[in-house]
Amino acid sequence: MALQLRDLEFCYGATPVLQGLGTEALPRGEFAALVGPNGSGKSTLFRCAAGLLRPERGTVALDGHDLSQLSQRERARKVFYLAQDTGARVALSVFDIILLARKSLHRGYALAASPADTHAVEAVIEELGLSAFASRDIATLSGGQRQLAAIGQALVREPDVLLLDEPTSALDVRRQLDVMATIREATRRRDIVTVVAIHDLSLAARFADRVLVMNSGRIAQAGAPAEVLAHEAVAETYAVGVHLEHSARGTLLVEPYIQV
Repeated sequence: MALQLRDLEFCYGATPVLQGLGTEALPRGEFAALVGPNGSGKSTLFRCAAGLLRPERGTVALDGHDLSQLSQRERARKVFYLAQDTGARVALSVFDIILLARKSLHRGYALAASPADTHAVEAVIEELGLSAFASRDIATLSGGQRQLAAIGQALVREPDVLLLDEPTSALDVRRQLDVMATIREATRRRDIVTVVAIHDLSLAARFADRVLVMNSGRIAQAGAPAEVLAHEAVAETYAVGVHLEHSARGTLLVEPYIQV
């Protein structure tokens, strides 16, 4: 059972952004990294997959079912898209913003939270290691903590597909590792499909089960990180050379370099 995109085409006006884009099946429990230069169409792909944009052509299928046949509400329950800008602009606690995300599943947004909703929020907060910050105003947290809270808003809705647009941008090294490890563990534990758009090829190699290289509105290459990142399609996509090696700890390292 998996997520699959077939022959997606989308234009902004007369400018083509997605051009016959397709992916192989992305299985549940697998963490995929979507890499590619700015302007290659990664965010547009996510918005089409989430139903926020309607492609001119093609399908987005989950477990063999075309998601375009669902209502927007039904689709939103299955696919959660977390955009890059998650700026904290509200004076609410971590618990409250995650609870609001949970309550948005219910038609009418009931004022009182059910015991099941409260339990779900508490479970996600514990899962993400946010218990010590649950009562803190979201605006007072570090960037990494706010990003984990945003991921908590996604997970508490119990989606089948999680699409995260550059969740490690502007984070320090430790927080990048924390966030990526948390996403990978949650993906496996919950048996969901997760796709993360990311620029850091070493992070993609270290944490992803699969890497998809996007260039000019198409998937240029996809597969296991060690195979894909060594492929000439990566060098062509970024106009750089790419050197791969394993560290003493066995971690796959990716070194892009400018060819002269």
